[in-house]
Amino acid sequence: MTKKYLDDFEVGQVIEFGPRTITRDEILEFARAYDPQSFHIDEAAARKSIYGGLIASGWHTMSILMRMIVDGLLNDVVNLGSPGMDELRWLKPVRPGDTLTARATIAEIRPSRSKPDRGIVKTFYEVFNQNGERVMTVRGIGMFARRPEDRVAE
Repeated sequence: MTKKYLDDFEVGQVIEFGPRTITRDEILEFARAYDPQSFHIDEAAARKSIYGGLIASGWHTMSILMRMIVDGLLNDVVNLGSPGMDELRWLKPVRPGDTLTARATIAEIRPSRSKPDRGIVKTFYEVFNQNGERVMTVRGIGMFARRPEDRVAE
């Protein structure tokens, strides 16, 4: 399959990812390793918490989104990494049995002036549960190679 480049993205373009169902065991395993707060690792304590039951770590939700992005986008483009993410928001708890989908909307494309072989794509990501409720949002910044024949000569 031919890889895509920065030049293949369009502002307003929407890319859909998923679905991915989250299990109780995944929630517990991730939280025990990376975010061992009681409402992520102890079902009895979680029932007594403001969440009323076990919930996934927000970082687990972010990791699931990252996997969706890799599988649904980054494996198909000439990806050069990322300088980071902005405005990460966890809007609703993710619970065992939830099925997540995600949507990426391309917000900005900016070829580099100093390095004509690459550029930046800013993307707004939204993650939804099976009820269509938005559970997380984040703004991503990705670096992608430009197609060699589309590079601007200096």
